Amino acid sequence: MLFNSFAFVLGFLPIAFAGYFLASRLNGRFGVAFLALASLAFYSYWDWRLTFLLCASILVNYTIGAAIARSHEKSPHRAKVFLISGLALNLGCLIYFKYMNWLIDTINRVSTAELSFIKVVLPLGISFYTFTQIAFLVDSFKCKVKERNIGNYFLFVTYFPHLIAGPVLHHAEMMPQFADPSNKRPVPANIAFGLALFLMGVVKKVVFADSVAPFADHVFNGHGPLGAAAAWSGALAYTAQIYFDFSGYTDMALGLSRMFNIKLPLNFDSPYKARSIVDFWRRWHMTLSRFLRDYLYIPLGGNRLGFLRRYLNLFITMLLGGLWHGAGWTFLIWGALHGLYLVVNHAVTGLREKFGIAWRAWMAPFGWGLTFLAVVVGWVFFRASSLEGAIRVLEGMVAFNAPPPHAVAPEYPHALIGRLEESPWPWIAGLLALAFLSPNSQQVIAWAETRLKAFGRAPRPSVRDFGRLFAPFAFTGFAATIVLFVISLTGIRHGASPFIYFNF
Repeated sequence: MLFNSFAFVLGFLPIAFAGYFLASRLNGRFGVAFLALASLAFYSYWDWRLTFLLCASILVNYTIGAAIARSHEKSPHRAKVFLISGLALNLGCLIYFKYMNWLIDTINRVSTAELSFIKVVLPLGISFYTFTQIAFLVDSFKCKVKERNIGNYFLFVTYFPHLIAGPVLHHAEMMPQFADPSNKRPVPANIAFGLALFLMGVVKKVVFADSVAPFADHVFNGHGPLGAAAAWSGALAYTAQIYFDFSGYTDMALGLSRMFNIKLPLNFDSPYKARSIVDFWRRWHMTLSRFLRDYLYIPLGGNRLGFLRRYLNLFITMLLGGLWHGAGWTFLIWGALHGLYLVVNHAVTGLREKFGIAWRAWMAPFGWGLTFLAVVVGWVFFRASSLEGAIRVLEGMVAFNAPPPHAVAPEYPHALIGRLEESPWPWIAGLLALAFLSPNSQQVIAWAETRLKAFGRAPRPSVRDFGRLFAPFAFTGFAATIVLFVISLTGIRHGASPFIYFNF
């Protein structure tokens, strides 16, 4: 079920929330067990058959992790064999389910072979729970973690706020929170702030991302040549769509988890404000960037083997990072582009430092504009369903002298904005302005928390202090009513739309 659906908001979430804290009152282990089973039920809502693969993956990785921990002191070589076996099993499973048909198609295209395709259903969230468990195995080998409780490990992997689309978690940052007895009791401030963050995410997804999606779909799913205006409207529409879609999911995941007194790692930090590609990847899908750095870039040698090897390692890391997002040449090219961007970024920074060229204030707008343009070009490959489709849009983006092609006006059924096909630019520009200029959700919540702490330190709070304190909570209740109304308008007419990162 989707976070932005009535089944989740009015069904699953209240049951999971109440059940977890009631079970935790009886025994902390009961709470862990209940939340793990609830998370499994959440996952099985899409296709109950896929839960067998998830459970098998958990059992196998837990067993291998335990074997690594037992073998490390007595036989480091045996521990390494277990690690390699675990990595091979995880990557083999990921390759089979996610890339097998693409590999078969590629082989058929470049050779005379006529291999038949395999009917493989892509299990939801397999990339995320596979990477999470790969990190667990590597950390076990490095003696950073040791898990002896299968129930705790089961919850670590299946924890529903992150299971489908991240963030990619580290065992060491989650298990102390699950084990902390103080987290087994409801905390009003966490419930209020978590709910506020969740509602911000719903607005981003339902009101912003879903409303601009038809503009991008019309351009990327069409045929024939494009003029510059149409091509840029589609590219920028998708740029706004994926921003608010992923930002919305991240806010929902962090907000839901906070309601359970668990803090997930930050995964999204206003990436369109970045002034370089390096800065962009410090802000976009931050836990994936961390995983690629710690478990791929550094093992490849990082920056320890000279600048040429460093650039090669960067390029390989981003190439595989692009392929992680999907089985297709467009994702591979998207990863290669960002690998090239990072190489150029680091090379320019190195030259600037070598010749003592200081960073000036006037460089900031130039750096931001160039970074944003590079990201938009990359999103064209990310969104296009084929290499030909991406080239079609890119050619249109530079066809400034071409006459606008005749096209049938698309239908935009979104309940909030109606038919905006005559002029999509104000809506696209408004959404991008929000991404560029507004504070992000974490900054808003941090501001509210600061006010709460200041109120707690006040010696004699006044009526005005009480009003200032509870204003955010009243706003949260009002926003909840509006958001549920929005969900009803879009959900009843068109159904809740899945998040983009559910495809990965």
